[in-house]
Amino acid sequence: MGKVVIDMSISLDGFITGQNDNPKQPLGDAEVLHNWLFSGDQASQVNEFFKLSEVNRVVYDKSLNNAGAMIVGRGTYDIVNGWGGSHPNKGVPVFVVTNRDPETVPQGTTPFTFVSDGVASAVKKAKAVSGDKEIGVAGASVSQQCLKAGLVDEIFCILFLLFWEKESDSLKNLHHLKLLKL
Repeated sequence: MGKVVIDMSISLDGFITGQNDNPKQPLGDAEVLHNWLFSGDQASQVNEFFKLSEVNRVVYDKSLNNAGAMIVGRGTYDIVNGWGGSHPNKGVPVFVVTNRDPETVPQGTTPFTFVSDGVASAVKKAKAVSGDKEIGVAGASVSQQCLKAGLVDEIFCILFLLFWEKESDSLKNLHHLKLLKL
């Protein structure tokens, strides 16, 4: 069976999106965390939507080609509107950990399974369909749940040498944060 892998871009202090993430801007205001996916001169061989440098394309395409399934949380699914029915890694099944199924699911190339009995069940179901390929875990909450449950075999981070300077005592109010480059 395939490994369960968390694979994400992250700042030194653990942020994976910027503030103000919303359906029109799912990655928030932190372009710097994800710009490597869109700032190169070579299209991904898996999905031409991504424009990468040569070295990033090789690494990214290997990751996409190695994926047998994805696990995301409902928050991630909702903010991207279910990728319009077609996750960027075309055809790879996506398991959405949720407390409630959505009223509608966009039609596209991605088979979605909504799992309401926790991340362990989502991992089990993803492993059943992924064969020897990896199960990618995406999103902060579901990644934390998988780590806490001891379900993660590998973590692959694209670490950015930046952090968000706290202007208040509360990290809960992200609008009080500003980006600092090191």
